[in-house]
Amino acid sequence: MPDTHFYRYDDYDRALVGERVEQFRDQVRRRIAGELTEEQFKPLRLTNGLYLQLHAYMLRIAIPYGTLSSRQLRKLAEIARKYDRGYGHFTTRQNLQLNWIKLEDAPDALAALAEVDMHAMQTSGNVIRNVTADHFAGAAVDEIEDPRIWCEIVRQWSTLHPEFSFLPRKFKIAITGSPNDRAAVRVHDVGLRLWKNDQGEVGFEVIVGGGLGRTPMIGKTLREFLPKDELLAYLEATLRVYNRYGRRDNLYKARIKILVHEVGVEKMREEVEAEYAATRDSALKLAPETIESIARQFAPPPLRPKRTRVPEVEALRLENRAFALWLKSNVAPHRVPGHAIVTASLKPAGAPPGDASAIQMEGVADIAEAYSQGELRVSHEQNLVFPHVAIESLPEVYRALERLGFAEANIGKITDIIACPGLDYCALANARSIPVAQSISNHFASLARQHDIGDLKIKISGCINACGHHHVGHIGILGVDKNGVELYQISLGGDVDFGRTALGTILGPAVEADKVVEAVDALVATYLEARADGERFVDTYRRIGARPFKERVYGNS
Repeated sequence: MPDTHFYRYDDYDRALVGERVEQFRDQVRRRIAGELTEEQFKPLRLTNGLYLQLHAYMLRIAIPYGTLSSRQLRKLAEIARKYDRGYGHFTTRQNLQLNWIKLEDAPDALAALAEVDMHAMQTSGNVIRNVTADHFAGAAVDEIEDPRIWCEIVRQWSTLHPEFSFLPRKFKIAITGSPNDRAAVRVHDVGLRLWKNDQGEVGFEVIVGGGLGRTPMIGKTLREFLPKDELLAYLEATLRVYNRYGRRDNLYKARIKILVHEVGVEKMREEVEAEYAATRDSALKLAPETIESIARQFAPPPLRPKRTRVPEVEALRLENRAFALWLKSNVAPHRVPGHAIVTASLKPAGAPPGDASAIQMEGVADIAEAYSQGELRVSHEQNLVFPHVAIESLPEVYRALERLGFAEANIGKITDIIACPGLDYCALANARSIPVAQSISNHFASLARQHDIGDLKIKISGCINACGHHHVGHIGILGVDKNGVELYQISLGGDVDFGRTALGTILGPAVEADKVVEAVDALVATYLEARADGERFVDTYRRIGARPFKERVYGNS
């Protein structure tokens, strides 16, 4: 099926990507021949998304704003099978990581990506990284405007931007077009929220200085309302101020969040507004025809309203408890009556979160072609999404996902865990993440129990860099190393819901790996005993405080 509902590369895009592949092919040749040292080669490979991990090279592939066609997913499966070990790992940045790439194969893998208009540029380095978006974009009932239009505009502006190729530190942007924030915009270097003012105009709230890692912070509003056509001028002004004043003498103080914290949001706003005033009427001001030409490519698919109540669906709901739970947790409303948004859980019981084999990727691509207009999304929660499914097709989609192992009815539940690769792969990690996630998943495998517990987000990181977003988990788990022993620090109360974004608070001393499940079980038991009607875990925590949870985990000492 042709890619008709999102951005298609033009000749300029394809030429740029093709040139980069050939440049990197020559750089790899020179490295293998010994003409480049590793120190010389490192910035070149990172610019093309190639990391050197604990055991092998890792290739991080950009999936801009999380949108994929079935054809592109098939190509990712082919690359994983041909150049890796037959599987990939979807990340919280809506990227795909291949963890066992050989250096000599990396240029061929990039060339294969270019065949389907994909690349790995700017998935590493001190640059503007892959721009992320709401994974329900273009389909959500609550959406004000499709954020992917603006993600694409930002992508084109930021790719190989000469002024921002050597920033003080990496820079991450997220955009949402809905009041229900599914893109975690307040914990990004820049978060953009589309909203409608009292005059009926749609513009951006610009949020700056959020981020997790060693010094987690929630972003602050720099501009309440920015006209849409001035987006690039304002972003350019923000990046220029950061590039000018951001710390380059200390790796741990180099992010824009530190700059905003140190100078204050008022001073930051003053500097950005001054830069913006000088450039807002330049070529960066977006012409209406430019916006319209990109917006046309994100035109919604021609879905016709259908039946919202389908006898076959209702019958299966009554006779199949697992299907009923799946409808409840994995199926969301669609803006077109008779359709739904379906999330495929990449978190079957006991599996590494976010992993998919080549066979599974191909199976998901088949489902997308048959039932979702050939379109897919990657969520920052490490799942895959079918954005346009007819309600009458839900039984077939469910059965197809069952065959792939992706029909777990656990979206938003305790086993829908976000986890980084941890010490199993990452050279920066202090502790393993995947085995901890697997142990929790196995312990809470009962779907009935998960749905009784309700919405509870567990997020696990193997080091302070927080790639698993542990700071904003309802239950956050951070792996730490103490004298060669892997320990796990637990925090409670994190959240990314808009208006309720919060950083978790450390509960107490770190626990040993074999005590993590026991601790989580105690936390859940405390919640179940104390919750009021309709309260999520995080709501109960906010109401009763940390003490009951702490006493249950550590005793009264």
